[in-house]
Amino acid sequence: MTHVRSAATTASVYGDDPAAAVRRLAAEGAQWVHLVDLDQAYGTGSNRDLVRAILAARPPQLAVQIGGSVRSEDAVRELLEWGASRVVIGCAAVAEYPDLAPRLIRRHGPARLAAAVDATAGRVRPRGRAAVVNLDMLTLGERLMNAGCVHVIYTDVRRDGLLRGPDIDGATKLAGVGLEVVASGGVSSLADLTAIRDAGLAGALVGRALHEGRFTLAEALQCVA
Repeated sequence: MTHVRSAATTASVYGDDPAAAVRRLAAEGAQWVHLVDLDQAYGTGSNRDLVRAILAARPPQLAVQIGGSVRSEDAVRELLEWGASRVVIGCAAVAEYPDLAPRLIRRHGPARLAAAVDATAGRVRPRGRAAVVNLDMLTLGERLMNAGCVHVIYTDVRRDGLLRGPDIDGATKLAGVGLEVVASGGVSSLADLTAIRDAGLAGALVGRALHEGRFTLAEALQCVA
């Protein structure tokens, strides 16, 4: 199902056909869709077969970025072979296995990979975990940049799914080490998108606000054009 999950891990269900949601977004003008296997991200299961089916049936003009605690070379290879345009390596994996990101980037190239940086109060905190990792998010950002990483998805886990506005300050600091940073978590309005654009960030991930009709995709695309 299509879910938006809050930082407290409660889920709101907005539909039972994610493949149809992907097709609808493409028809409304989306060029990229960010797809997350939340069951895998929170360690409660996997939607592997569904993800593969969505990739097989996606409109040809649509690029799909996939995340959800992707943490192995085999998982990345599989998703790319299925047709993912870009795979997001999970935050826990990039934080705990420093050699993983550089190895994957050498194999697949920086355009086809992104790294998740989940944080709270400037400290790394992978989603689905109760505790922070003993690592500053800027230190992780510098490590990723030195490994050849270009794209980072930054989430302040305290804001994720809560419509409280994105952590633009944290995202901007992370971009300052030389990364292309997409802000994720908390986007609730067109004003948030304008602020992300004006901060010079690479983009924004929007989920719940679109599902709940706070603005349309067309309005969002116009806002950041």
